[in-house]
Amino acid sequence: MGNDDIVERLRDIGTSTLSDALDRIGLPGAVPGIVPFDARLRLCGRAFTGQYEPVDDTGGTVGDYIDDVAPGEIVVLNNQGRLDCTVWGDILTYVSSSRGVGGTVIDGVCRDVRPSLQLDYPVFARGRSMQTGKDRVRLADTGRPVLLGEVTVAPGDIVVGDADGVVVLAAAEAERVLAVAAEIDEAEDRIRQSVAAGSRLDAARAATGYHRLQTPGSRP
Repeated sequence: MGNDDIVERLRDIGTSTLSDALDRIGLPGAVPGIVPFDARLRLCGRAFTGQYEPVDDTGGTVGDYIDDVAPGEIVVLNNQGRLDCTVWGDILTYVSSSRGVGGTVIDGVCRDVRPSLQLDYPVFARGRSMQTGKDRVRLADTGRPVLLGEVTVAPGDIVVGDADGVVVLAAAEAERVLAVAAEIDEAEDRIRQSVAAGSRLDAARAATGYHRLQTPGSRP
């Protein structure tokens, strides 16, 4: 997708800080329960969305959409949190890794976990299972808003994932969230520096307004 300044500036901001920033602004975006298979790996990029639904007697497939995903984009799949069938496996991991896709986030489960670990390809999901989604679910649509838990993800929204989980930043709000997150990071850095210089933790926290950093309407 070329140079994407806001995505680049978000790469080094942790999901914990972004979640606190979302709380202070009063926006949704933190997604409980979706975690990485490899906690060393991060993802940050614009969302490419896919919606799954149960298959019926008219048939349908799990989809051949991966060729439409641009390098750097994050594949976001809503399989309605199902734990009994997967919508991602080793072939998709291999193709995505080889083409520079930024990672995959699934409201559901993934199989063939080992290749994602071997290729350092970030996959975030609610768990893992060997059971295929073929003949159980089908791809209903791509390129429309989907849900991760209770958080809506529209195409082009920014998805950030790290060892603590996943947050979603609406494209129109990303700059504002980043600005608040930077303030929070700066305040927490001042706490660490004060403690390193010999200050008591409670005094350092009081000086930076630590307990109100995430409170709606507050400022450090």
